[in-house]
Order: sequence, then C-alpha cells, then structure tokens
Amino acid sequence: MQEEKVTSESELEQPKEVEPEQPKGVELEGTKEEEITKEELMKRLNEKSEEAAINYDRWLRVSAELENYKKRVEREKAEFLKYAHESLIKELLPIVDNLERAIDHARTKKASKAFVEGIEMVLKSFNDCLGKFKVKPIKAIGAKFDPNLHEAVTVEEKADEEENTILSELQKGYMLNDRVIRPAMVVVSRRPERAEGEEKITN
Repeated sequence: MQEEKVTSESELEQPKEVEPEQPKGVELEGTKEEEITKEELMKRLNEKSEEAAINYDRWLRVSAELENYKKRVEREKAEFLKYAHESLIKELLPIVDNLERAIDHARTKKASKAFVEGIEMVLKSFNDCLGKFKVKPIKAIGAKFDPNLHEAVTVEEKADEEENTILSELQKGYMLNDRVIRPAMVVVSRRPERAEGEEKITN
C-alpha cells in the first residue's frame, strides 16, 4: 500500500511537456499579415481627400441654394405685402374721381361755400387714407409725356409748347409705392407742321 502511494506522487512530480514558443516574426501557417506600403497609404489618403472635397463642394452648393431660396421667399413675401391692397385701392379711385368732379361742378354752378367745403373735406379724407398706403398721384400737366406713366388720349398742335408736353389731364393717374396702378389719361402737345413752300423768316 505504501509503495503504490510513492509511485503516484512520483508520477505527479514529472515535468509537463512545454510546446516550443513560436519565434517572433515567423507567421503561423494559414495566416498572412497585410503589409501596406507608403505608396498605397498615400493613394488611399488622396482618395479620401478627393471624396471629402467632393462632399464639401456639394455641401456648399446645397447651402447656397437654401440661402437663395430663403431670400426669394422673403422677397416674394415683402412684394406681396407691398401690393396686397392694390385691388381695393383700384376700387376706391373712381370714388375719388367722382368727388373731384363734384367739386368742379359745384364751383361751376356756384354752389354754396359750405357745400363745396364739405365735399373737399371728404376728398381730403380719402386722399389722406390713400397716402397712408403709399398711394400718390402721377404728375401730369406741364410734364413731359412718359408712356410708362401716361396714356395719351389725344394730341393738340401747339406752336408755343415743346413737343410731347402734357397740356391737360382727363383722368388722374396713381402709383402704389413704385408701381403704376392707373396711368394718367392726358392730352399731349405737338408742333404744327410747316406748310409746304413756307419760307423761313431769318434776320
């Protein structure tokens, strides 16, 4: 019994087999370590740099388009608010015309002063209201004819007036801010044509 015990302990004390350590730098069978050369690394870096530049350029374009869109929306909004009352103002202009005609007629018929002053007060209230909305009359009589502002109803020959001078106004024109909402209807001067064979008078 004692001999068997000694044998067992001797077996336990036997050294274990140690696997030989793989030398450094030697690859194990079945694996490969990828080696990246300097040229390959620079190539990859250049590719990523080009990709980043393309993405940055796209971002700049999208940002510019977005900014332009915002500006366009703001401009359209301001334009809308600027002329939002145009249709209403056009409906009020004939009332102003009738008040002016009523004043002229009352003065012609020598109506009472109080009556004329009453109509003038109403007309002034209308004009003040239009002025608050940036509505102003177009200058006509004595001014040069401008097709952008005036509409020529007829032409009169006038020897003592310059060509295309506005002689009279048949209907007032109006502007809303910087837009013509109704051109002035006017009579324009024209130089008389010289008779055929007429001699020039010289000193």
